[in-house]
Amino acid sequence: MAGRAQIRTNNSALIAMIADEDTITGFLLAGVGNVDIRRKTNYLIVDSKTTVKTIEDAFKEFTSREDIAVVLISQYVANMIRFLVDSYNKPVPAILEIPSKDHPYDPAQDSVLSRVRYLFSSESVASGRR
Repeated sequence: MAGRAQIRTNNSALIAMIADEDTITGFLLAGVGNVDIRRKTNYLIVDSKTTVKTIEDAFKEFTSREDIAVVLISQYVANMIRFLVDSYNKPVPAILEIPSKDHPYDPAQDSVLSRVRYLFSSESVASGRR
C-alpha cells in the first residue's frame, strides 16, 4: 500500500526508553539497552534534576532515529511534554506510555488510549450502532 510506513527489516529495531532510574534499570537488565559507536544510548534516565528541554530533545531524537521502532515513556514524564506526545502522529516509532513505581498509570491521560477511544466512537457513530 502506498500510504503506509514501512518498517526496516534488514536490521533489528530498538526500543527506546524515557523513564525513571528504576524503570530504565529493569529494562536494561532485560537486555533492551544499546550504546552505538558514537556512544549514544537508546534511553534517558529522568530524575529531579532533568530539565524539560532535555526530555523534549530526547523524545525528538528517539522519534527521528530510523533504528528505533518503539519509544516507551513513563506517563508522568509524558505529562511534562504532553504537547509533543499528543502532536506526534507517525506509526513508527510507536509511542507507549507506561506506569512507574512512584506514579500510577492513569488511562484518562494516555494519548494512545484516547485516540483509540476516538476511533471507535467515530466508527460506531458512522455505522449507526452503539
